[in-house]
Amino acid sequence: MAKPNYTLKDKTLNGLGNLIRLLPTGTVFIYQFLNPILTNNGHCTIINKYLSGILIALCGLSCGFSCFTDSYTDNEGTTHYGIATMKGLWPTSKSMDTSSYKISVGDFVHAFFTIVVFGVVTILDRNTVDCFFPAFESTEKMLIMVLPPVVGAISSVVFMVFPNKRHGIGYPSN
Repeated sequence: MAKPNYTLKDKTLNGLGNLIRLLPTGTVFIYQFLNPILTNNGHCTIINKYLSGILIALCGLSCGFSCFTDSYTDNEGTTHYGIATMKGLWPTSKSMDTSSYKISVGDFVHAFFTIVVFGVVTILDRNTVDCFFPAFESTEKMLIMVLPPVVGAISSVVFMVFPNKRHGIGYPSN
């Protein structure tokens, strides 16, 4: 069987698709929507800090959890979604063998770096910085300017070494 030739355009679009799958769009939207409310636009009281911290933690967990979800299409053409386990997908259809969907080291690597990238997104948010670190000096602002490209470069290399093979909830299987 001949191996298909992929053009630069195909590889670029595939890489862009993998980047989009890195952070669940719904999770980032919820964070961007609720964060100004919970941080009181950066003018936080102690309750705002707790609520914003809970939001960041829940969204980070959602990003990490999404790395362990997958989908498959059964013999009848129905798409099923599940959570990857040591034995395969759960829940699973009795008519389909899902043992090839077992958790791998790459899933944990993806989850870790997805959470790190979400952390960078939160640090780039002005309301979050003003809420948790109101006295940021110019030297610390340099960290915020340097951190995203560094994390992006490291994450890109790691995701090339551990390509994402999962089609999580909301992403169709090929």
